Amino acid sequence: MASLELQNVSLSIANKEICNNISLRFEAGQRWGILGRNGVGKTTLLHTLCQLRQEFTGSILLNNDDITLLKKKTISQQMGIQLQHVEDPFPATVLETVLDGRHPYISNWQWESQVDIDLAKAALEIVGLTQLSEREVNHLSGGERQRVSLATLITQDPAILLLDEPNSHLDLNYQVKLLDHFTEYASDNNRILIMNLHDINLAMRYCTHILLITGNGQFHHGSVENILTEEKLSETFKHPIKSLQSEHQQLFYPA
Repeated sequence: MASLELQNVSLSIANKEICNNISLRFEAGQRWGILGRNGVGKTTLLHTLCQLRQEFTGSILLNNDDITLLKKKTISQQMGIQLQHVEDPFPATVLETVLDGRHPYISNWQWESQVDIDLAKAALEIVGLTQLSEREVNHLSGGERQRVSLATLITQDPAILLLDEPNSHLDLNYQVKLLDHFTEYASDNNRILIMNLHDINLAMRYCTHILLITGNGQFHHGSVENILTEEKLSETFKHPIKSLQSEHQQLFYPA
Protein backbone atom coordinates (compact mmCIF):
# COMPACT_ATOMS: atom_id res chain seq x y z
CA MET A 1 0.00 0.00 0.00
CA ALA A 2 1.11 3.54 -0.75
CA SER A 3 2.57 5.93 1.79
CA LEU A 4 3.85 9.49 1.68
CA GLU A 5 5.99 10.85 4.47
CA LEU A 6 7.44 14.26 5.28
CA GLN A 7 10.55 14.26 7.46
CA ASN A 8 11.57 17.63 8.91
CA VAL A 9 10.37 19.46 5.81
CA SER A 10 10.67 23.23 5.64
CA LEU A 11 9.11 25.09 2.75
CA SER A 12 8.92 28.74 1.76
CA ILE A 13 8.10 30.85 -1.28
CA ALA A 14 8.91 34.52 -1.95
CA ASN A 15 10.44 34.82 1.52
CA LYS A 16 7.19 33.57 3.07
CA GLU A 17 7.52 30.51 5.29
CA ILE A 18 4.80 27.93 4.65
CA CYS A 19 5.87 25.21 7.05
CA ASN A 20 8.89 24.87 9.28
CA ASN A 21 10.28 21.46 10.17
CA ILE A 22 7.06 19.51 9.59
CA SER A 23 7.05 15.73 9.96
CA LEU A 24 3.97 13.66 9.21
CA ARG A 25 3.00 10.48 7.39
CA PHE A 26 0.03 10.05 5.06
CA GLU A 27 -1.23 6.46 5.25
CA ALA A 28 -3.34 4.36 2.89
CA GLY A 29 -7.07 4.86 3.46
CA GLN A 30 -6.64 8.27 5.08
CA ARG A 31 -8.42 11.37 3.76
CA TRP A 32 -6.57 14.59 4.55
CA GLY A 33 -7.92 18.11 4.32
CA ILE A 34 -5.50 21.04 4.15
CA LEU A 35 -7.01 24.28 5.46
CA GLY A 36 -5.66 27.79 5.75
CA ARG A 37 -6.15 31.38 4.66
CA ASN A 38 -5.76 32.44 1.04
CA GLY A 39 -2.12 32.82 0.08
CA VAL A 40 -0.80 30.83 3.03
CA GLY A 41 0.79 28.21 0.73
CA LYS A 42 -1.64 25.30 0.42
CA THR A 43 -1.18 24.96 -3.35
CA THR A 44 2.59 25.31 -3.06
CA LEU A 45 2.61 22.46 -0.55
CA LEU A 46 0.62 20.18 -2.88
CA HIS A 47 2.94 21.02 -5.78
CA THR A 48 5.92 20.17 -3.59
CA LEU A 49 4.44 16.83 -2.53
CA CYS A 50 4.27 15.66 -6.14
CA GLN A 51 7.52 17.39 -7.17
CA LEU A 52 6.02 20.00 -9.47
CA ARG A 53 8.05 22.27 -7.20
CA GLN A 54 11.34 21.01 -5.80
CA GLU A 55 12.58 23.78 -3.53
CA PHE A 56 12.41 22.49 0.05
CA THR A 57 14.61 21.19 2.82
CA GLY A 58 14.19 17.88 4.63
CA SER A 59 12.96 14.67 3.03
CA ILE A 60 9.79 13.54 1.26
CA LEU A 61 9.44 9.77 1.01
CA LEU A 62 7.14 8.12 -1.50
CA ASN A 63 6.64 4.49 -0.49
CA ASN A 64 9.75 4.92 1.71
CA ASP A 65 11.91 6.10 -1.23
CA ASP A 66 13.38 9.59 -1.47
CA ILE A 67 11.05 11.26 -3.96
CA THR A 68 13.81 13.48 -5.37
CA LEU A 69 15.63 10.37 -6.63
CA LEU A 70 12.62 8.91 -8.45
CA LYS A 71 11.84 9.38 -12.13
CA LYS A 72 8.87 11.59 -12.95
CA LYS A 73 7.10 8.68 -14.60
CA THR A 74 7.50 6.57 -11.47
CA ILE A 75 6.05 9.38 -9.35
CA SER A 76 3.10 9.89 -11.71
CA GLN A 77 2.28 6.18 -11.62
CA GLN A 78 1.80 6.50 -7.86
CA MET A 79 0.60 10.08 -7.43
CA GLY A 80 -1.76 12.31 -9.39
CA ILE A 81 -2.84 15.92 -8.93
CA GLN A 82 -5.87 17.91 -10.03
CA LEU A 83 -4.51 21.38 -10.65
CA GLN A 84 -6.38 24.50 -9.63
CA HIS A 85 -5.44 26.33 -12.84
CA VAL A 86 -5.11 24.54 -16.18
CA GLU A 87 -4.10 25.95 -19.56
CA ASP A 88 -5.11 24.33 -22.84
CA PRO A 89 -2.66 25.69 -25.44
CA PHE A 90 -3.54 23.11 -28.11
CA PRO A 91 -6.94 22.00 -29.45
CA ALA A 92 -8.11 18.75 -27.87
CA THR A 93 -11.44 17.12 -27.18
CA VAL A 94 -12.69 16.34 -23.72
CA LEU A 95 -12.06 12.62 -24.22
CA GLU A 96 -8.53 13.22 -25.54
CA THR A 97 -7.76 15.39 -22.54
CA VAL A 98 -9.08 12.85 -20.04
CA LEU A 99 -6.96 10.16 -21.72
CA ASP A 100 -3.88 12.10 -20.60
CA GLY A 101 -4.45 10.35 -17.29
CA ARG A 102 -3.27 7.08 -18.84
CA HIS A 103 0.05 8.47 -20.14
CA PRO A 104 2.12 7.45 -17.07
CA TYR A 105 1.40 3.83 -17.98
CA ILE A 106 1.99 4.05 -21.74
CA SER A 107 5.39 3.67 -23.41
CA ASN A 108 6.73 6.40 -25.68
CA TRP A 109 4.95 6.48 -29.05
CA GLN A 110 2.42 3.90 -27.86
CA TRP A 111 -1.28 4.57 -28.51
CA GLU A 112 -3.98 4.29 -25.87
CA SER A 113 -5.64 0.88 -25.75
CA GLN A 114 -9.35 0.20 -25.71
CA VAL A 115 -9.00 -0.45 -21.97
CA ASP A 116 -7.61 3.08 -21.54
CA ILE A 117 -10.45 4.53 -23.60
CA ASP A 118 -13.03 2.62 -21.58
CA LEU A 119 -11.52 3.94 -18.34
CA ALA A 120 -11.70 7.51 -19.65
CA LYS A 121 -15.32 7.09 -20.75
CA ALA A 122 -16.22 5.67 -17.33
CA ALA A 123 -14.59 8.70 -15.67
CA LEU A 124 -16.57 11.07 -17.90
CA GLU A 125 -19.76 9.34 -16.83
CA ILE A 126 -18.84 9.83 -13.16
CA VAL A 127 -18.37 13.58 -13.64
CA GLY A 128 -21.41 13.93 -15.90
CA LEU A 129 -19.61 14.86 -19.12
CA THR A 130 -20.37 11.91 -21.38
CA GLN A 131 -22.39 14.07 -23.76
CA LEU A 132 -19.47 16.51 -24.15
CA SER A 133 -16.75 13.94 -24.89
CA GLU A 134 -16.11 15.29 -28.42
CA ARG A 135 -16.28 19.00 -27.53
CA GLU A 136 -12.99 20.92 -27.47
CA VAL A 137 -11.89 21.72 -23.94
CA ASN A 138 -11.32 25.42 -24.68
CA HIS A 139 -15.05 25.73 -25.38
CA LEU A 140 -16.08 24.59 -21.90
CA SER A 141 -17.31 26.61 -18.96
CA GLY A 142 -15.14 26.87 -15.84
CA GLY A 143 -17.15 24.23 -14.02
CA GLU A 144 -17.07 21.84 -16.98
CA ARG A 145 -13.30 22.27 -17.31
CA GLN A 146 -12.91 21.54 -13.61
CA ARG A 147 -14.84 18.32 -14.04
CA VAL A 148 -12.56 17.36 -16.96
CA SER A 149 -9.56 17.76 -14.62
CA LEU A 150 -11.21 15.54 -12.03
CA ALA A 151 -12.09 12.96 -14.69
CA THR A 152 -8.44 12.94 -15.81
CA LEU A 153 -7.36 12.13 -12.27
CA ILE A 154 -9.97 9.38 -12.00
CA THR A 155 -8.66 7.92 -15.27
CA GLN A 156 -5.08 8.04 -13.98
CA ASP A 157 -6.15 6.02 -10.93
CA PRO A 158 -3.10 6.77 -8.73
CA ALA A 159 -2.56 5.44 -5.23
CA ILE A 160 -2.23 9.00 -3.91
CA LEU A 161 -4.73 11.62 -5.08
CA LEU A 162 -4.02 15.33 -4.62
CA LEU A 163 -6.95 17.71 -5.11
CA ASP A 164 -6.30 21.46 -5.25
CA GLU A 165 -9.58 23.18 -4.39
CA PRO A 166 -11.68 20.54 -6.19
CA ASN A 167 -14.90 22.50 -5.57
CA SER A 168 -13.80 25.55 -7.57
CA HIS A 169 -16.40 26.55 -10.19
CA LEU A 170 -18.66 23.62 -9.27
CA ASP A 171 -22.28 23.96 -8.25
CA LEU A 172 -23.44 22.33 -5.03
CA ASN A 173 -24.67 19.17 -6.75
CA TYR A 174 -21.27 18.34 -8.25
CA GLN A 175 -19.37 19.45 -5.15
CA VAL A 176 -21.15 16.81 -3.10
CA LYS A 177 -21.30 14.15 -5.83
CA LEU A 178 -17.59 14.30 -6.66
CA LEU A 179 -16.36 14.56 -3.08
CA ASP A 180 -18.60 11.58 -2.30
CA HIS A 181 -16.92 9.68 -5.15
CA PHE A 182 -13.33 10.48 -4.19
CA THR A 183 -13.76 9.86 -0.48
CA GLU A 184 -15.62 6.59 -0.97
CA TYR A 185 -13.09 5.45 -3.57
CA ALA A 186 -10.14 6.28 -1.31
CA SER A 187 -11.68 4.44 1.64
CA ASP A 188 -12.77 1.39 -0.34
CA ASN A 189 -9.46 1.00 -2.19
CA ASN A 190 -6.93 2.03 0.48
CA ARG A 191 -5.89 5.15 -1.44
CA ILE A 192 -4.51 8.33 0.11
CA LEU A 193 -6.61 11.44 -0.54
CA ILE A 194 -5.16 14.89 0.19
CA MET A 195 -7.34 17.93 -0.55
CA ASN A 196 -6.91 21.68 -0.29
CA LEU A 197 -10.27 22.98 0.87
CA HIS A 198 -11.80 26.33 1.79
CA ASP A 199 -14.91 24.98 3.49
CA ILE A 200 -14.35 23.82 7.07
CA ASN A 201 -17.63 21.94 7.12
CA LEU A 202 -16.78 19.96 3.99
CA ALA A 203 -13.48 19.05 5.61
CA MET A 204 -15.38 17.91 8.70
CA ARG A 205 -17.73 15.84 6.55
CA TYR A 206 -15.23 14.16 4.25
CA CYS A 207 -11.82 14.00 5.96
CA THR A 208 -10.30 11.72 8.56
CA HIS A 209 -7.26 13.96 9.16
CA ILE A 210 -6.52 17.67 8.93
CA LEU A 211 -3.45 19.82 8.30
CA LEU A 212 -3.96 23.44 9.35
CA ILE A 213 -1.42 25.92 7.94
CA THR A 214 -1.58 28.88 10.28
CA GLY A 215 1.15 31.09 8.76
CA ASN A 216 4.75 31.98 9.62
CA GLY A 217 5.74 28.34 9.23
CA GLN A 218 3.38 27.12 11.94
CA PHE A 219 0.87 24.29 11.57
CA HIS A 220 -1.33 21.73 13.32
CA HIS A 221 -2.02 18.21 12.07
CA GLY A 222 -3.83 15.14 13.31
CA SER A 223 -7.26 13.57 13.42
CA VAL A 224 -10.34 15.64 12.57
CA GLU A 225 -11.56 15.40 16.16
CA ASN A 226 -8.31 16.81 17.58
CA ILE A 227 -7.63 19.51 15.00
CA LEU A 228 -11.01 20.98 14.03
CA THR A 229 -11.58 22.95 17.21
CA GLU A 230 -12.77 26.52 17.71
CA GLU A 231 -9.40 27.52 19.15
CA LYS A 232 -7.22 26.08 16.38
CA LEU A 233 -9.51 27.26 13.59
CA SER A 234 -9.70 30.78 15.02
CA GLU A 235 -5.90 30.85 15.14
CA THR A 236 -5.64 29.58 11.57
CA PHE A 237 -8.15 31.96 9.98
CA LYS A 238 -7.36 34.96 12.22
CA HIS A 239 -11.07 35.30 12.98
CA PRO A 240 -13.28 33.87 15.75
CA ILE A 241 -14.77 30.54 14.68
CA LYS A 242 -17.63 29.02 16.65
CA SER A 243 -19.32 25.63 16.36
CA LEU A 244 -22.67 24.03 16.95
CA GLN A 245 -23.81 20.44 16.94
CA SER A 246 -26.40 19.50 14.34
CA GLU A 247 -28.27 16.23 14.23
CA HIS A 248 -25.59 14.63 12.04
CA GLN A 249 -22.32 16.52 12.57
CA GLN A 250 -20.58 19.44 14.19
CA LEU A 251 -20.80 22.65 12.15
CA PHE A 252 -18.48 25.66 12.18
CA TYR A 253 -19.28 29.30 11.42
CA PRO A 254 -17.55 32.71 11.71
CA ALA A 255 -18.60 34.56 14.85
